[in-house]
Amino acid sequence: MKTPKRIEPLIDEGLVDEVMRKLMSGKEAEVYVVRCGEEFRCAKVYKEANKRSFRQNVQYTEGRKVKNSRRARAMEKGSRYGRQEQEQAWQNAEVDALHRLATAGVRVPQPYNFLDGVLLMELVTDENGNAAPRLNDLALSAAQAREYHHALIMQVVRMLCAGIVHGDLSEYNVLAGSDGPVIIDLPQAVDAAGNNGARSMLERDVGNLTAYFGRFAPELLSTDYGREIWSIYESGKLHPENKLTGHFARSEKLADVGGLIREIDEVKKEEAARQRYKQALEQ
Repeated sequence: MKTPKRIEPLIDEGLVDEVMRKLMSGKEAEVYVVRCGEEFRCAKVYKEANKRSFRQNVQYTEGRKVKNSRRARAMEKGSRYGRQEQEQAWQNAEVDALHRLATAGVRVPQPYNFLDGVLLMELVTDENGNAAPRLNDLALSAAQAREYHHALIMQVVRMLCAGIVHGDLSEYNVLAGSDGPVIIDLPQAVDAAGNNGARSMLERDVGNLTAYFGRFAPELLSTDYGREIWSIYESGKLHPENKLTGHFARSEKLADVGGLIREIDEVKKEEAARQRYKQALEQ
């Protein structure tokens, strides 16, 4: 097929030899199967911001650090340069997340190169060597649904252990690879510790998976892995090998509001006393 203009720089750099076909077109990018020597890989070409249906949102970008102060100021002001840098940061977020998650043992496509808004990465295949389908294209047996659900819940745990929440996880961005489910599409991934919405996003991600697999194995609909996982994470005890129950018991113990107010009053009194002592020393 004719080489898309955005992939030409990769051919010029010797990273890609030939574009074979378009694999898919999504809300944020177009993906092509390309040949690199004797291997077939994916080239993810990010759409320009005004052509994407998925918009950047402070909900996702909160907590992301920009090391260059000039870039950070430009992004805050929303200048043309700032918008360009913001777009670059949005794309880099997926590249960084893929590297971190691959290192942590999460089942994601292996990233190879990133050049001019094009991400070159592993082509995930099924057991026949064809491009792996997305979960939403499959009809599963109850046993398959339970197996895939368990595998993905453990991947969510491993992701959180690496400090990342997907933020948009569903059957539409999981591939059914030959060795099990593979998680894709991570430009909106958030930092679990630095984003105030991380908990709700994780619970939503898990809820999406539960709703999908629950179509084939209805007993999964009564599970509550999202809140269970986050509660263990908050306790500092989350580990990739944690044994989960799928249940979460909300504490019914009433908060000691009076005791909390008394503690606050005591702190205020101590601070006032320190200030008086400090003023006495300065006189």
